[in-house]
Amino acid sequence: FIPFSLSHCPPSLSPHPLHLTLSLQHGSVFPIIPYALYPNPSPSLSPSDFNYNTDGYDGDAAEDRKSQDGSETMPFIDESPTISPSLCACGPDGEAISPVPPEDLLPGGDIEKGLEMKKLVLSGFLASEEIYINQLEALLLPMRPLKATATTSQPVLTIQQVETIFYKIQDIFEIHKEFYDALFPHIQQWDEKVAVGHLFQKLVRVAINQSTNLSVNHSIGSFSLCVLLISQNFLSSINEEIDPRRTAVTTPKGEARQLVKDGFLVEVSEGSRKLRHVFLFTDLLLCAKMKKTSVGRHQQYECKWYIPLADLTFQLLDDSDVLPHIQVLPEHEIEEMKTKISVIKSEIQKEKKALKGQSRNVERLRKKMNEQESWLLLHSPTIPFRIHNKHGKSYLFLLSSDYERSEWRESIQKLQRKDLQTCQLSSVELQVLTSSCFKLRTVHNIPVTSNKDDEETPGLYGFLHVIVHSAKGFKESANLYCTLEVDSYGYFVSKAKTRVFRDTTEPQWNEEFEIELEGSQCLRILCYEKCYDKTKLNKDDNEIVDIIMGKGQVQLDPQTVQSKNWHMDVIEMNGIKVEFSMKFTSRDLSLKRTPSKKQSGVFGVKISVVTKRERSKVPYIVRQCIEEVEKRGIDEVGIYRISGVATDIQALKAAFDTNSKDILVMLSDMDINAIAGTLKLYFRELPEPLLTDRLYPAFMEGIALSDPAAKENCMMHLLRSLPDPNLITFLSLLEHLKRVADNEPINKMSLHNLGTVFGPTLLRPSESEVTKGHITLATDIWSHDVMAQVQVLLYYLQHPPISFAELKRNTLYFSTDV
Repeated sequence: FIPFSLSHCPPSLSPHPLHLTLSLQHGSVFPIIPYALYPNPSPSLSPSDFNYNTDGYDGDAAEDRKSQDGSETMPFIDESPTISPSLCACGPDGEAISPVPPEDLLPGGDIEKGLEMKKLVLSGFLASEEIYINQLEALLLPMRPLKATATTSQPVLTIQQVETIFYKIQDIFEIHKEFYDALFPHIQQWDEKVAVGHLFQKLVRVAINQSTNLSVNHSIGSFSLCVLLISQNFLSSINEEIDPRRTAVTTPKGEARQLVKDGFLVEVSEGSRKLRHVFLFTDLLLCAKMKKTSVGRHQQYECKWYIPLADLTFQLLDDSDVLPHIQVLPEHEIEEMKTKISVIKSEIQKEKKALKGQSRNVERLRKKMNEQESWLLLHSPTIPFRIHNKHGKSYLFLLSSDYERSEWRESIQKLQRKDLQTCQLSSVELQVLTSSCFKLRTVHNIPVTSNKDDEETPGLYGFLHVIVHSAKGFKESANLYCTLEVDSYGYFVSKAKTRVFRDTTEPQWNEEFEIELEGSQCLRILCYEKCYDKTKLNKDDNEIVDIIMGKGQVQLDPQTVQSKNWHMDVIEMNGIKVEFSMKFTSRDLSLKRTPSKKQSGVFGVKISVVTKRERSKVPYIVRQCIEEVEKRGIDEVGIYRISGVATDIQALKAAFDTNSKDILVMLSDMDINAIAGTLKLYFRELPEPLLTDRLYPAFMEGIALSDPAAKENCMMHLLRSLPDPNLITFLSLLEHLKRVADNEPINKMSLHNLGTVFGPTLLRPSESEVTKGHITLATDIWSHDVMAQVQVLLYYLQHPPISFAELKRNTLYFSTDV
């Protein structure tokens, strides 16, 4: 079966305007004279009615057309005979008759010349078949290895793709090879007795069967498109290995679908969290997940859903909407995981120093850390980002920062300002686009420490002091404030917030914050306009309805920020300039307990000295801060976790140190987070921890006991062993923190959250005790002991109420050596 087309015959072959040309797909061209044009369409045709026009045919040209290597080349199309004796036409009665003239009508009655003409025509068919078979054989060369690798662990194409691209090639090759092999000897031994019609009939019958099967099983248009797209994608993947900087994929209309943004997001699907890789193209948003592949195989994406940007909207909840169930883990599990990761990081560093090249343990620890960081990345985000398809369902992502949510929203809205048309992808187009995502992506790994190279900076550990000075560039007066975010364990967390500066175009905050850094490399500043309209408030607690006026970020360069001096900088955002200063204090310096040189003050003075001077059981600063927090901070979201303004804290510190008469007035006017920060600072700057250096080893061993009864006896005995001022102060603080945790649904501070904040502050030993234990690095202290410190305080927080009188009445005596 050979595809062909008909067209008007060129003048070089025939001057007649109604003569036609039959063009075979594989190269040969045959002029045709329609039977109706014969002057006498009957068996008694005159010899003059036939003109074979053999003058332009060079019978010896076949030998000349051999190439230098002896192979025959394709005959030129204008050297084909004028008429094919094998073609049929219809007579006046509609019956098929042969246009071949009788032997007595041949010029000169030359029968041998007629046979030669028949052989010439059949030779043309044979040459065309030879070219076609060679082309089919060339296709079979790559098909066989591709098909062989499709069943291995590293396939180039899947078996379905191979069968689609090379559909029936093997069968077609065998059919035409059989026809060629049968026809070739007949042409070689050509005479008047040779019959070849049955070979053509067989070829036609097989071709019809193949064509029928194809039309039944495949839509030719979609089938061809499928082959084209898979082939283009396959060739593109080869080209990308040479030039990997590919940023677009071509649509069926020939347009470039550009990748604008991609990244890993947490999607809430059927009530559970799923890590997705989201791709924003110029005309659609595609959500994919990484397929599980065996070792050594190329990674592949699977499309979960896509939305044309023309149909995408941002969904806001109203009173009639029902919030989907979001799996939220207790905060203490998040903090516990952070601590475990810190411990593993410390172990990895020790292994590297000790083994020097033996990496088996290091790889094992890295794998474990990767699992834990991935878990943290999946369960930490809480800020909702909803998108909706006008013609379909809605989808919910959870992000860790409002900065990230704003970036995605702005990128989508910028593309939507263009004249976008909705698009529907066929299954093949979607498959090709999803496959191309692997090469197009700009974010290759989830943002965890274990995916970073050893040469990359590990980030900063310690405390970053930031002063937010002012902002300029606002066109209209507004109620303005700023928030500060830093990265930690692969995601960003909001750490501080300025007060709202009302009705101004040039806010002057001049507020200082102390932000704890945990491997941080970047500081983000977001500027908001405060929304006081209660009708616009969203019922989702994590939904920030205030308007982002601008946002920007700055890299935390260790060489810049680790200077003792303040470093001033400016962030420009949407025409707004925010001025700020920052200074970094490493953890080994920030964890030192330094006694105050002035024993007349409160901060840095032993608690026994302060209570004796004040003639009180609990220091005045502790009582006043607790009272103020319970009066107006018990419902404050993030109380004790959110940093207070450092300048306010320092002002309160100075007032308490000098026993100022204005303390009560200052407390009533001061931001509640500053008061909470003052209380934390007081315990942190005690020259000896509240639970004492002497008992610290016993607390560490007691909390590790597995027997509940033994642990209970030990932990209660340790409390009885504390000096009275320390014990009474600790019990007062304990009951206060329990009351704060009772309002967890509002303030989001659980017992574990509070244990995480206060545990190291109340237990961390002084510098002299650290040196005795031969632990010289603050990071080692943090990594190995912080979890136990948190667990000690949490044990007492979760314990039924503990009475000072009850403890003293109990007369159990046993050694503190556990």
